[in-house]
This record gives sequence, C-alpha cells and structure tokens, in this order.
Amino acid sequence: MKLPHKSSSYFFQLLMISISLTINYCTISVSASKSTDHDLSYFESAALAKPSFKSKNHSSSPAGEKKPPAKAAAFGADCGTWSGACSDEILRIAKKPENVKWIKSVRRRIHENPELAFEEHETSRLIRRELDELDISYRFPLAKTGIRAVVGTGAPPFVAVRADMDALPIQEAVEWEHKSKNAGKMHACGHDAHVAMLLGAARILKAREHHLKGTVILVFQPAEEAGNGAKRMMEDGALENVEAIFAMHISHLLPTGVIGSRSGPLLAGCGFFKAVITTGGNGLHRNIHNSGDPLLAASASVISLQGIVSRESNPLDSQVVSVTFLKSGDGGLDTQPTRVEFGGTLRAFSNTSFHHILRRIEEVIIAQAKVYRCSATVDFFKSSDSMYPPMVNDDRMYEHLRKTAVDLVGPTNFRVVQPVMGAEDFSFYSEVVPATFFYIGIKNETLGSVHSAHSPHFTIDENALPVGAATHAAVAERYLHDRDISINGILHRQE
Repeated sequence: MKLPHKSSSYFFQLLMISISLTINYCTISVSASKSTDHDLSYFESAALAKPSFKSKNHSSSPAGEKKPPAKAAAFGADCGTWSGACSDEILRIAKKPENVKWIKSVRRRIHENPELAFEEHETSRLIRRELDELDISYRFPLAKTGIRAVVGTGAPPFVAVRADMDALPIQEAVEWEHKSKNAGKMHACGHDAHVAMLLGAARILKAREHHLKGTVILVFQPAEEAGNGAKRMMEDGALENVEAIFAMHISHLLPTGVIGSRSGPLLAGCGFFKAVITTGGNGLHRNIHNSGDPLLAASASVISLQGIVSRESNPLDSQVVSVTFLKSGDGGLDTQPTRVEFGGTLRAFSNTSFHHILRRIEEVIIAQAKVYRCSATVDFFKSSDSMYPPMVNDDRMYEHLRKTAVDLVGPTNFRVVQPVMGAEDFSFYSEVVPATFFYIGIKNETLGSVHSAHSPHFTIDENALPVGAATHAAVAERYLHDRDISINGILHRQE
C-alpha cells in the first residue's frame, strides 16, 4: 500500500481503518452469539459418516435413473449464511399465483382418480409427467408404482423427502366439483395433497437447484394404507446413499398452514393378532364334563389380556391391547362350540414395550387355554407386513425441522404436538436412517375442513398446499446447506 504524502492525511486514514476494524469485530461478535437456531453441532456427529443403508444396487448412477445436471452456479452469496431471506424466497416462489393454481390443480386431478395400494398407475403417470415438465430425473418403477426422483448435484450428501400416493376403499360423501370418480375409492387421508406438495417442492428446488449443496431425493411411495409400501421401496433402493429423510402429513387438528411435530415418539407401533382356541370332539355328542370349553377359555383370555397394560406396564408409557372381535360356533343354542376365534390390535410407543406386549399376548392366551383343557394358537400376521414399528423422531432431525419451520412460517405457526396411537409405515425408514415425521394443518371450519382422516366427509383447506411445498423445499435445501458447513468445519479443524 502506498503511503500518503501528507502526515495529517495519513493519520486520518489510520483512524478510519481503526474504526472500520472495530465495527467489523463487533459485527462478528454479535453474529457468533446469535440464537441456537444457527448452531450446527447436531450435524457434526454424522458429518463424515456414510449412511447405514445398503441397497442391492451400489452404483452411484443406478440403471434407469438419469444423472442429474451439474450445478449451474456456485452457492449464491444471498444464502451463504442461512437467513430469514432464504426462507422468504422459498415461500415467495411457493405462493406465486401461477404456482398456487398449478399445485391445486395437481391435487384435484389426483383426488378425482383415487387408486388403492399398488394400483396407483395413473397417479404415478401424472407424477412422472410433471417431473418430465420440470426436467427432473427419476427412477421408475420402485415397488411397482413408486418413483425416486433426484434434484441437485447428484453428489453427497443425500437427503430424502417422501410422499405417499394411495387412496382408501371409502365412498366419498363430499359433494364438490372434484369428487372421486372411482366408486368406493377416496383420498380420505390426504395423500393426494401429499403428492401435490412434494411436486410443489420439486418445482421450488428445481428453480433453486444452483443453491443446493448436495442432492435431494423425492420419494413417491405406494401402499402406505395397506401393503407396507415403505419396505418394498427400500428393497428396491429408494434410500440408496440417503442419510436422512423427512415426511409430512396433513392434520385436521391444526389450523391451516401450521406445522407441528415433536422429538421422540410421535406415532405408535401397531400390530394385530388372531387367536384360535380348540378342543377335541363334537360339541353335540361329547361329554361336556370330560372335555374342555373353548368359549370359557376365550372369555378368560380376553379378561386376562387387559392386565398386560393395567398391571404390567409403566402408566407413563402408553400402550394398548384391544380385543375387537370374537366368533364361536354356528349360533346353535343347544351345542357347545369346539372352536373359538378372537383377535384385535396392539399399540406401543417403543420397540421394547411393543415386543413385550407381543410376547405376553401369546403367553396369556396359551396359558388360559390350558387351564380350560384346550389348545391355542396365536397369529401376529408377521408374514403379511401388517406390523409397523413405532415412529420415533430423531432428535437432531426434529430440531432441524423445528428451526426451519419457525424461520419459514414464524414461531406462532409451529407447535409441539402430542403423540397419537395412529401408525405409519414411514417408521420403517426411520429404523434405517435418521428421520422426522411432521404435520401441516388443514383445519378450516368455514370450509368444513374439520373431519378426521378416513372419514367419507374428509376434505382439506387447499391454502395449506403452497405452505407444505415450501416447508418440504426449505427442510431439504437447508439440510444440505447446514451439512456442507459442518463437513467443511470438521475438515478445516482436521487440517
């Protein structure tokens, strides 16, 4: 640097430099002491770890999945440090009138043509058409009708966002322009909205692809309601290279656009059982006093099963054992049945409690049958994939969701919700990689959007759709942004 010729000018420049350095130091100090919403320490434990999931196909560019285009430009200075401006821009894109009109039309087209588990052929075709329009690469089919789409660099880290596609065998009772055209089938659980919001996120992420510091995997999954599509998707490689996954579900308990979730247990593990108690002989001609009584044995079993929760479980650890049917004989009033069937459901919020209930249901029924000189078998339908583990949100991924949602919709529009006894096959993903499941509100009494899922009167407030799309996009983009900072920080400390 050239020195000035006049000493007074030189002194003045030194003074200005000193003031500038002082201001910069104060700015850095303030930034460093901001809220914990910018604390990335929860990423660092896994910052250099590879995902635990192992796919059948270990190729970095699997067959059937086109390699996404290279990043168009370096990460923009506007989001070099994540701020409210980044979230605002994502929400602004989602709420553009043309995007709102489009996302509603996507949801309505899917709603008019509901398809049951593993039959989502038209829904899958619609999704692929929209992905083609957006020039987004994808792999198809997975789990018969499922899709794995890719946005970003094509390089690690990989974060996934999932939507389910299937409808329910329910006759829609809502009279409106876009009522189901398929008799006895209805999107009564909001999966049409889930698909529309994930496609909306795809549009946002594609528009901001040059900002992505990694790869976003968009998982469009069949058969959540029946058939356990999540397991089939994983078997076909849906989680290949993925290190974290998120999913959203609509909720009639939260006002429109409000995001809700919690750390730890959110949804219960779910299973079903069927018991058969028998005794030998013919009920009409055998000697009653020399034979067992399966009806009495079944009655004792039903009563004894109630003690599993009331006497063997921690009262602060919610669990359910419910007998929901009992069938015996042919209805004859003068015969004693030789065979009785009964069964029901079990729920728990931890794998330990869930497996304890499984073991005790079988022990109780077999023991009670022996007391009444009968034999018993218990079937938990394990081969039919009807048993779901609890949905337990990963603490770090929940914190990421919380801070992202608060930045996006504001602190008053994020709520910590209570666990519920419902079940979701998204829990299978959570057993493989860190995961978080969350809700978006669709409650609007003026529109009549107050009915619970699986009701023939179920409807939604479509104003939630752009907010949901923005939330998906922000969660994914910010995850990659924060992981990049964590990895670079660790590498810098190791040098």
